[in-house]
Amino acid sequence: MLPTFVISILRLAMSLLSRSFRVSPICVAVVSAFTLAPAVAEETKTEEVSSANIERISVMGRSFNDYKVGSASGAMRGNISLMDTPQSVTVIPDFITDEQLATNLSEVLVNDSSVTGGSEKWNRQVFSIRGFELSSGSGYLINGQQQWSHYVQPIETLQQVEILKGPSSMLYGQSGPGGLINMVTKKPTYDTIFDLGFDTDEHGSTRFQLDAGGSLNEDQTIRYRTVLVKQDTQYWRTYSAENGQDGANQERDRWLGYLNLEFDLSDDLLLSLKYDHTQDKTGIDRGGWLDSSGDLIGGSDIIWDQPWAFTDNTITNMGADITYHISDDWQVKAGYNDQQFNRQRLDSSPNQCGKIDGQSVCFDDPITDGYFVSPFDRYDDWQHKTGYVDFVGNFSTGELEHQFLLGANMLDYYYGQLKESGEKYQHVMPGQPQPKPDLDYNRDDTKYESDYKHYGFYIQDLMTINDQWQVLAGMRYDEQKKDGTGNNSYAVSPKFGVIYSPAANGSIYVNYSKSFTPQGMVNDLEDVNDKMNLDPEYGEQYEIGTKWELFDGSLLLTGAVFDITVSNVTVTEDLDTSIDGGYQTITTQSGEQRHKGFEMGAQGQVSDSWFLTGSMMYLNAEYQRPESNSLNGKTPVDAPEWSANVWTRYEMTDDLALNFGAIYVGERFANTSNTVTKDAYVRFDMGTAYTMDVMGSDVSVRLNVKNLFDTDYLAGGGVTDVTVGEGRHLSLALEAKF
Repeated sequence: MLPTFVISILRLAMSLLSRSFRVSPICVAVVSAFTLAPAVAEETKTEEVSSANIERISVMGRSFNDYKVGSASGAMRGNISLMDTPQSVTVIPDFITDEQLATNLSEVLVNDSSVTGGSEKWNRQVFSIRGFELSSGSGYLINGQQQWSHYVQPIETLQQVEILKGPSSMLYGQSGPGGLINMVTKKPTYDTIFDLGFDTDEHGSTRFQLDAGGSLNEDQTIRYRTVLVKQDTQYWRTYSAENGQDGANQERDRWLGYLNLEFDLSDDLLLSLKYDHTQDKTGIDRGGWLDSSGDLIGGSDIIWDQPWAFTDNTITNMGADITYHISDDWQVKAGYNDQQFNRQRLDSSPNQCGKIDGQSVCFDDPITDGYFVSPFDRYDDWQHKTGYVDFVGNFSTGELEHQFLLGANMLDYYYGQLKESGEKYQHVMPGQPQPKPDLDYNRDDTKYESDYKHYGFYIQDLMTINDQWQVLAGMRYDEQKKDGTGNNSYAVSPKFGVIYSPAANGSIYVNYSKSFTPQGMVNDLEDVNDKMNLDPEYGEQYEIGTKWELFDGSLLLTGAVFDITVSNVTVTEDLDTSIDGGYQTITTQSGEQRHKGFEMGAQGQVSDSWFLTGSMMYLNAEYQRPESNSLNGKTPVDAPEWSANVWTRYEMTDDLALNFGAIYVGERFANTSNTVTKDAYVRFDMGTAYTMDVMGSDVSVRLNVKNLFDTDYLAGGGVTDVTVGEGRHLSLALEAKF
């Protein structure tokens, strides 16, 4: 039974749920300033270092620091300290996301204000870094290999998430100018671990988790890690009875299995085998619709999609990595991953615009005027095969010390689609729901296919000149080939950086880097330029930043100023549907996109009992040139000028901890023409956890309240697919460690 004071805390949280409060954005600034005050007040200490390298020693008041991670494997393709990385990088460990009871990648990435969320329709999530949207095919990595991310990522398998900011094409080839998301999976353990977890919420959602690892033989040369998840989600939005539907909630059913095996084939040779399988089926909720004033049409909880619409994803990843230590200073690493992603999507495709008697019509108020659906049944087959070879070593030339990387990677991409469409643009009036159509993609006798192969070769050298100066230089050559189309792409991507360390606990850096993003082909029958081959987009960034470790190395403070310019930008604009041909959009490549701004962050331990992670970003993003472009001077969708976040943990006792968090997102545009605006908002979260000993095992109980003050807000997405923020939300979790 729980102690009396824990029960009192739970009752207090429940009492808060029965009230509604209103707060201003100023509150988040006050809270953030209060939270960071001790860090700002800390006086930086310097000391002379006589060795050739700067040695950084972290001494903390306790044996571990769950909030601060010292390195990011994806930033330099190696285990190099963040202090020795001339680039802005944020690492979010699983300890923080477990505290927040995160269930998807969107709930993880709110811990970095440089990342903003986009649309979440079709059971997938879209993100932007520094205002640039990430591509599903080139914006995400799993352990440094490109991952096709057209679905909700299984975060239960992740040890940490790394946000690599700015162009990373020098190491990874095709990638966007804003940065990359690298997801690092959990590794096998030598000692036995066995964790059982369960969480639920006020809607009746449930998630069961098993995380186990250990050695399979006495010599501990064979180790494993496995994760199993069963999740059933009841979403808060409904298929509204007001629209003649059944008033039921959208549901999700997900299974996940993950296994990682490590084999010490010899003292110098390590083999790792990985497998994961995801089965994820959910109803479709493309999001809310906004009117010209930015207000929701029909209220916050209405789902415009039909109740019979769904997506059913099946994803399998199989991979192997091998590491050979040639000597104490040199090693070679190689890996391969085969991702198979199959999806069926039975979609009602609701729309405010359609045709009646051959005439294009758009309804401003679908509640009173009706709306349109154009159902289809579609099968998608994505195959993503990746591989790499890295040669890594440390050596000296005179007084210069080198951390050297020479490598190559490849991507083999295939996509196939079958689709059968129903009667187009059916006019739906409230109270007249559409029956499930008799559609079957297997009846389609045509198949759309697309494939390409991508190869890259890279070299990088981090040179330590003396106690205070380090220089990074790298270069990459890329080729992307599409058989039969002639639309091949080539690029050379350099990267340069300089690090100056005025003290053992601080560094100042500058870097220059370029991005290379192939664009493929326009694939939209309703676009004027359908089937047009697109040229790559090229970006370049200048960044200057600083990193400081305070409180004897337990707290990391970072700051960066960046300027990113992208040329040959691909832009899709909405058209007046009354033009000849009835086209909805036009896709072109012209002009530039320039994003400038600065960001700051803090992560780690402030005192023996107080931990925090927080960040803020200012962003000035706009389309530029030529002056004839209708988007000239406009701001991209979901690129707020200001954003900030903070999450803290205060340990009342060894067994009881309290959490508090706040997220601020500034005013954003919901369309490329910048005529519809989404208001700024601030959301407050809190939580509490109590750990007890039950028959020799650690058992913890956690209660979290998201959106504590029941704030109304709009998250990512555009005019017809905006994610509506949920009101006050209560979650309860149990975890047992054996």
